[in-house]
Parts: sequence; structure tokens; C-alpha cells
Amino acid sequence: METTLRGVGVSHGVAIGEVRHMGTAVLEPPAKQIPAEDAEREQGRARKAVEAVAADLMARGNLAGGEAQAVLEAQAMMAQDPELMADVDRRIAVGSTAERAVYDAFAAYRELLAGAGEYLAGRVADLDDVRNRIVARLLGVPMPGVPDSDEPYVLVARDLAPADTALLDPTLVLGFVTEEGGPTSHSAILARALGVPAVVALPGAGELAEGTVIAVDGSTGDIFVNPSDEKKAQLEAAAAERKAALAASTGPGATADGHKVPLLANVGGPADVPAAVEAGAEGVGLFRTEFLFLDDSKNAPSEEKQVEAYRQVLEAFPEGRVVVRVLDAGADKPLDFLTPSDEPNPALGVRGLRTLLDHPDVLRTQLTALAKAAEGLPVYLEVMAPMVADRTDARAFADACRAAGLQAKFGAMVEIPSAALRARSILQEVEFLSLGTNDLAQYTFAADRQVGAVSRLQDPWQPALLDLVALSAEAAKAEGKSCGVCGEAASDPLLACVLTGLGVTSLSMGAASLPYVRATLAKYTLAQCERAAAAARAADSAEDARDAAQAVLSGE
Repeated sequence: METTLRGVGVSHGVAIGEVRHMGTAVLEPPAKQIPAEDAEREQGRARKAVEAVAADLMARGNLAGGEAQAVLEAQAMMAQDPELMADVDRRIAVGSTAERAVYDAFAAYRELLAGAGEYLAGRVADLDDVRNRIVARLLGVPMPGVPDSDEPYVLVARDLAPADTALLDPTLVLGFVTEEGGPTSHSAILARALGVPAVVALPGAGELAEGTVIAVDGSTGDIFVNPSDEKKAQLEAAAAERKAALAASTGPGATADGHKVPLLANVGGPADVPAAVEAGAEGVGLFRTEFLFLDDSKNAPSEEKQVEAYRQVLEAFPEGRVVVRVLDAGADKPLDFLTPSDEPNPALGVRGLRTLLDHPDVLRTQLTALAKAAEGLPVYLEVMAPMVADRTDARAFADACRAAGLQAKFGAMVEIPSAALRARSILQEVEFLSLGTNDLAQYTFAADRQVGAVSRLQDPWQPALLDLVALSAEAAKAEGKSCGVCGEAASDPLLACVLTGLGVTSLSMGAASLPYVRATLAKYTLAQCERAAAAARAADSAEDARDAAQAVLSGE
């Protein structure tokens, strides 16, 4: 019998296939005592296992490249955390086996993270994955993970660790469904990069029986269990129609009546550039520079190393626009040489621009490197600061840019509600705004972007979030300046039309989403987009906002 479930669609496309479940978690090692003379040997086993797992994560990151690489390198650093290893050594010294010591040390650290505020609690799944990999290696058992199969399937899991998601084989994994996660979780971001249809935050996903045929619509979040032949044909026809529309849509982004909406790419480093160029990106709307700083959490990269990496990206878009976000350290991206380790809630502490203003030498080196990287290139370089709260922040960043001799536009990211509410004031100091809708939603609704239980509040269709976008866009228009969106909201084709109707002047997203957004924008006029935006803002829930916008654009 056909039934329909609904989660959160996070990666476009349709997948129809049999359910295969993720491997089970590593069993808890037995709590047996070892003789004192074995302690040194067990400590050596633990260190070797940790190093092997860290090396494997780094290798997976190198293979995956781009955003996946940054995520996996962060996991490798987590595995090698000195305090964690010291705790493991202490536990072994008093009689634990290597595997039990690792299990207990990670459990204690897990408890600290879970109680350190929602933002850090979102890293618990990553920590569990690292623990499982180390314990599995020590026990000599296969690492639980993606199932072996010769036939294509739909992967179902409670959650997917970045190490699994990054190297999914899209020829075998037709799509995936998770019980946890949200639209801006690591799994969702990596799924979009892979072009694999995905639905997250589906209650009861684990109850789908192995081998059950399901149809996954990554655009709507609908899961059809035991779909009828008629439903399969309907979904496949819709997918074929979308594919044809994508192939026919080329060139710059614009509405049906010619209103230009530049479509830019989000990149995490040089490895993401080829896909962005191939997808027809008109430039880069968000160049995340954190990848350079994750290689060594104790030291900042040299100016020379930064110049080389930045120039690779800038050279790929001659006469295009490249918007660089300076280092966004803190919260879930801690760096030993920058961020304090004792903050009760790092997401609400010294993060982003606040961190850089506390370490002006790091900011100055990065800005100088960007200036040198752009020398002699016909690129339109723009540099923006993360986590700008008010005009004082914006002025401090603009002053730092000028002091570094940077010949570029200076901008501010709108990720904190205060920045949206006072956008016109901030625009007295900078030349553009860029809305990071992921964090803006997180701070507007007090809802961690990594916690599936609050994914309803992370939905970028929330009318309150649309109100803040509209406030920012209206302020920019009044000042004769630009206001783009670089958060994951821009990757939703229907929402892209609404954002355009709200007055957003450019949209930036993962490369895989560009063709979908380009094709959808081209179907509607600016006036239609404006009516859809007004209808969405008049709604009282995210679901109603989406339905209202869809009704307007479909002429209902």
C-alpha cells in the first residue's frame, strides 16, 4: 500500500529504489582490566589507531575536495585532540584497555559538547563517528558505514557522518534519507555538492524496512513508500521535464522579462572551482577561506600560502565577481591560536569578525594576501566580514581593509538579526550586504542548524526570516547598494524566485543547484516573483509560505 511521508528536502532530484540501511554502530567494548605492565603497549595501540583514523579522514578529504575536505580535516583534528589523547592515556594507566579508554574518553567529551550549547552539541554526531572509527580499528572489526551492494539503492540512516557522505558513489547510492539533520547540516551541504537527491529530518526513517521500495523527492521532501506504477511514472516524468529544462537553460541568470539576477557559486577552495565554472556560475558569491586555516589549528597560514590559494580562485573568473569572506573562526570552527577554549556558549561569544578584531595581525595578513592575489587580474574582488552586528563592527572592518591597501569593495554579512534591523546604518560604512541565511535563521529562532529536532525553525521559508531578508534588501536599495544571498536558501529554485521578489540582487549557491535556479527564474517575471514574495510573507508558517508562493507562480 502506498503511503507518503514528509521530511525536509535538501538536494534536488528524484530517486526510486530499495531501502538499504546504514551499518550498525560499533558495540561498546567490554570493561576489563589489564595488568600494569601492559599499559604502555595499550597506549601505543591507541595512538596508532588514532593516527590511522586521522590519516584516513585526511585522505578521504583529499579525494573529495572542496567543502567535504574542510569538514573531514576538522574531524581529523578532533581525533587528534591533545586533551582527549591525554585522557585516553590516563584511563589506560589505571587499567583500561585501549578500546575501552577511547570509548570512555570520547563519552566524557561527548557529554561536555552536548551541554555546551546547541551549536557545539551539533558536533556530537561528528565526534561519535570519530570514536566509532577508532574503536572499530582497535577491535579489528569492519567500520560501520555505507552498505556493500552491487545494485543501486536508497541509503537510509539515523544520520550520515561527513566521512561517509563525502565519498558516496552516486552510481550506486540513488539518494539518501536521514532521521536527523537539517537543511544546513554537513550531510545536506555535501549531498548538494554531490548532486544526490536527499531528504533529512524524516521522523521514523529507521523504521523503513530493508528492501522496501521508496521514491525520494529531494525538492519537496516527500517520501513515497511502495509507490504505485502511476506515481513512479509521474515522478519520473517530472524529473525528465526538469532535466530538459536544465539543459535548455544557459547564460546569465534573469527573470522571464529580463530582470538580471547574477547567479554565483559558493566555494570552499580551489577544488570547488571547476564544478562552478562548468555549471555556468557568473562568479563567486561566497569564497569560504577557512580551508586554509584548518590544516594547522595552532598556526595561521603564511601570507604566501594564502596568496597562492586566493589567486587560483580569482584567476578562474576573469572579469567576474568574486566575494571573499574573511576567516570565520569560532563556534564549530575552533582554532587553537585564535579562539578561546572556555566560553560557555561559543556561538554567542567571540566568533567571526569579533575573533579577527581581537587578532588584528591575522586579519591584516589575510587582507594583504587578498590584495596581492588580485594584483594585475581583471576580477571584481569584494571582501566581506562574517558576523557583523552593528555599524561599529562594519566601520572597524572597513578601516582594516583600507589600512591593508585593499583595492576592493568592502561588505558585511547579515547573519545576526540586529544587522538586518539596522542594515541602513551598516551600509554607511560598507558597499554591499550578503545574507547568510543559515546563521541568520539560527540566531533568529534560537535553533541550532545541526540539530534535527529544531529543523522546522531552520527552514528558510519561515516568514520571520523572509521579513529580515526584505528589510536588508530594502535598506540596500534605499542606499543604492547591492544585497545578495549566499546562504543555502538560494539553492531552492522556488525560494530563489521569492528572494528575487524581495529585492535581493544576486544569489549564490552550491554549483549543483545553479542550473535548477537558472531554469526556474527564467519561467517567471519580476512582477510574479514580487507577488509570490508578498504571499509568502503574509503566511504564518514555513509550509504555508511555500504553498502560497507556489500558488501564485502556478497561477492558482
